[in-house]
Amino acid sequence: MTLDASSLPAEPAPLRGPVSLARRRLRRLLGGTLASVCDVFFPTALGRSLHRRLLAQLDVEVVEPELPRLPAGTALPSIAFLSDLHLGHYLTAADLERMAERLGALAPDLVCLGGDLINHHAEELELLWPALRHLAPPLGVFAVPGNHDYVRPGELDAWSASLEAHGVRVLKNRGARLEHGGGTLWLCGADDLTEGTPDLAQALAGRQPGEPTILLSHHPDLFREASARGVDLQLSGHTHAGQIRFFGWAPLHHSRFGWVNGLYSAGAARLYVGRGGGVTALPIRIGTRSEVTLLRPRGASAGPR
Repeated sequence: MTLDASSLPAEPAPLRGPVSLARRRLRRLLGGTLASVCDVFFPTALGRSLHRRLLAQLDVEVVEPELPRLPAGTALPSIAFLSDLHLGHYLTAADLERMAERLGALAPDLVCLGGDLINHHAEELELLWPALRHLAPPLGVFAVPGNHDYVRPGELDAWSASLEAHGVRVLKNRGARLEHGGGTLWLCGADDLTEGTPDLAQALAGRQPGEPTILLSHHPDLFREASARGVDLQLSGHTHAGQIRFFGWAPLHHSRFGWVNGLYSAGAARLYVGRGGGVTALPIRIGTRSEVTLLRPRGASAGPR
């Protein structure tokens, strides 16, 4: 038996917000130009220094969110979460391999890639393949797209096909049932909020009543809709925790609701926003550090869902 979609809260429209195609193209052009200028310095002494600094700022965070709708003792998988790698922009294949080795040593049950795997060029995705050899989770590797993964507006097929060919399942407005610890879990993913067309009804279609539900959404602001639809945990990136912060304040943080870093709650639902493993535009972080994450979610109640 699956949940009746007609009983779920409606999805506000438009989810992506009033961002015109012309404005998105201009933002993409400016961001790509700035990144290209910065990449010219990568082989120089200055570029090598910035690169070393970014690598030194990487943390492996271990997070144990409590999910109130689930009974204590519910068997949930451990999840390695990597987002906002922006491969090719001051993050090399060797750097990512070292990240994967550190996460692989923690033996995650599941690996989730939270979008913005590339920076501006489709071929940057090839830098991911060596790292995947260090991650062999029993439940598999899953991904959702971010805004940078759309190299051109509306174009994602080649990105998805390349990941699928390397054993990574792309959850673009769809879900999958995973078996773990004698129970099941509904893992689903949504399209990007700004460049794509997220559809939570499609992502949740097939979920069973009472089934633990984890949503991958690159943009954290989908949490408003996800929490209303009974998602237990949403994993997001996109914000880089501001990437540049002065005395705790970030000029840019990319969330209308202030969901920029760490764990948030809405009723019984939980949102975790990672700081991202890479950088974009400027190859620097100030007041925040890069992050890859191991999550160990657990049930927190004995009451009915």
